[in-house]
Amino acid sequence: MENYKCKSVGIIGCGIQGVCTGLQLIKKGIPVTIFDRKDPLSAEFKSASYGNAGHFSPYAVLQFNRPDVLYDVPKMLLSSYGPLALKWNYVPRLIPWIFSYLKNFNKKSMLHTAKYMHQILSLSNDAYEDIFKEIDTTNLVEKKGIIYVWTNKNLKSRELEIKVRNDLGIEQKLLTQKEILDLEPNLNPAFDAGVIYEKAMHAKDPHGILKAIFKLFLSKGGKFIQNDITSLKQVNDNQTIIKSETEEYIFEKIVIASGAFSKNLTDQLEENIPLDTERGYHVHFKGMEHLISRPVIFLDRGFGLTPMNQGLRAVGTVELGGLKNPPSKKRIDYIIRCAKELLPQLKTHEDEWLGFRPTLPDFLPILGPSLKNKNIIYAFGHHHLGWTLGAITGKIISGIVAEEKTNLDLSPYSSKRFN
Repeated sequence: MENYKCKSVGIIGCGIQGVCTGLQLIKKGIPVTIFDRKDPLSAEFKSASYGNAGHFSPYAVLQFNRPDVLYDVPKMLLSSYGPLALKWNYVPRLIPWIFSYLKNFNKKSMLHTAKYMHQILSLSNDAYEDIFKEIDTTNLVEKKGIIYVWTNKNLKSRELEIKVRNDLGIEQKLLTQKEILDLEPNLNPAFDAGVIYEKAMHAKDPHGILKAIFKLFLSKGGKFIQNDITSLKQVNDNQTIIKSETEEYIFEKIVIASGAFSKNLTDQLEENIPLDTERGYHVHFKGMEHLISRPVIFLDRGFGLTPMNQGLRAVGTVELGGLKNPPSKKRIDYIIRCAKELLPQLKTHEDEWLGFRPTLPDFLPILGPSLKNKNIIYAFGHHHLGWTLGAITGKIISGIVAEEKTNLDLSPYSSKRFN
């Protein structure tokens, strides 16, 4: 809208989506306050923006709504050790999500998701590079690409991935086992072939990057309040109240960027958003980061290794079990076992972590205004690509808040698709 200037914005959530959105809004001259239960500069801040795999993955257009994996899902769920797991006490609450997911389990939906993930993923690295010009990324970001390896067991799935990415114009270089070992000679050759995405980057310290962007936001005039926002209510067209247990705050516009916890707020707006949680795990092998020079993901096992400042981070698995179930020792054991399969040199692990990825059944995020209140804007549901999409989400959401025109087709990311 020409000549429109938003007077104030409150952002709920200080992970990578919230911080990048806050930074872009401040650059537009819009006053912003970010709220979170934890201070992102503290050691207690251990959200998904802290514990993720650290990959900037602009190629990752294919998600889990793929016909080629349909018949493998029951087998994976029934296995105690595998890349996909289910907390059976959570099944009753998960049933609506599962039904919606099954509706999207077809080739048409897969290609729709791939197309519109590509639309934003293709802009994701450039959006980060714009931010990196303003912060010191020394010892924080590495640009050596990311390798995926696989066995010949599921070649049809690999061929599908390669074809879809080729059709979208994504650069990828297929590798033989020998070529992979030439790049990463310490790997045990438990795989047959792979691919490298040479333009991909990885974070050597995701929390360090988040803190650097957060400090940049503060230096430009952004505000942060450590408080747990539990409710929100529209007063009129220009005012929305958000509340904690003890305080309330009024803003013209609100951005909900609370990741897997966003549903607690959207339910209050009576929107039918089937947001649920992929639980992911990591461990560190301290002092072992020198064994590989870039991330390596073993697709057959659903896990990956990333060299970081804290050590070699082993990450992976998808566990459907909600926000309240305790961590699963079997998930940790599985990751450790997979890590040692690729790198038998690994010994003692440390720092067991469980995080929550916000997931929607069609595997597209929700980016845009609430159907009930145009001044409440959603920025969540990025599943395991929240880290990759942080900077571009900030640009998109800040444009929506400022009511700017865009060349992007944002309709596929609207919550309207679920209502």
